[in-house]
Amino acid sequence: MFERIKHIDENGCEYWEARELQKMLEYKEWRLFANIIEKAQVACSQSNNNINSHFGVYSKIVVAGKTTKLIIDYKLSRYACYLIVQNANPKFKAVALGQTYFAIQTRKMELTEDEYNRLSEDEKRLYRRKQTRDGNKLLYRIAKEKGVKNFDKFTNAGYKGLYNGEMADDIAKRKKLRYREEILDNMGSVELGANIFRITQTDALLEKQEIPDERIATNTHYNVGRAVRNAIKEIGGTMPEKLPTPKKSVKEIEKEELLKLSNK
Repeated sequence: MFERIKHIDENGCEYWEARELQKMLEYKEWRLFANIIEKAQVACSQSNNNINSHFGVYSKIVVAGKTTKLIIDYKLSRYACYLIVQNANPKFKAVALGQTYFAIQTRKMELTEDEYNRLSEDEKRLYRRKQTRDGNKLLYRIAKEKGVKNFDKFTNAGYKGLYNGEMADDIAKRKKLRYREEILDNMGSVELGANIFRITQTDALLEKQEIPDERIATNTHYNVGRAVRNAIKEIGGTMPEKLPTPKKSVKEIEKEELLKLSNK
């Protein structure tokens, strides 16, 4: 449920709306939920985090019958949602599920190499898919700072370097995915690992780019993708386009995990 109400802004960053989260957590009155948000903001501040970075307050107009009114809402980061869920009433089933969900997600982020190696392939995919989501969020933010406006071209440059000229649409067609189905959700852990390396190394190089220039940033993404491909070739690894497409997408695995939780 939590992932289903996620939004993506124009910069590729994920966020959640507080009013939607309120309904999902079964709080009927906004004033009660607003108290939970305040507690979460206090926890955020006490953890030396910037409240405004995680709780973006804004106003919006809603229509109720023949009347319109102005209401307050928040654009919440994943961390803000975590703090809200932790401060909410666990007597609500949705809150209890949310607390379990975040406990699992936090645990996945703290895996040692030995623990990772003991995971099943599905668990490795969930772990690495989370890394690609977080990595892309940072990558697109930095790319925007470096002058990138055409994000489709920028994204495809990285894929073209890593996949020997294939763009996102080409990869999707080869994997026989449905329209708009996310290609990263349909990669095995090894293929995801190659893309994580592409993303993080592009992050590092763009940080060093002194002058905002879309062409330079896009070429950097391509060159990093190509370098990762060459590294795979040099060690005798399997080229990413030759790796098998899993039978289940990450979205399907996540749904199965949530279903298991809800049945407990």
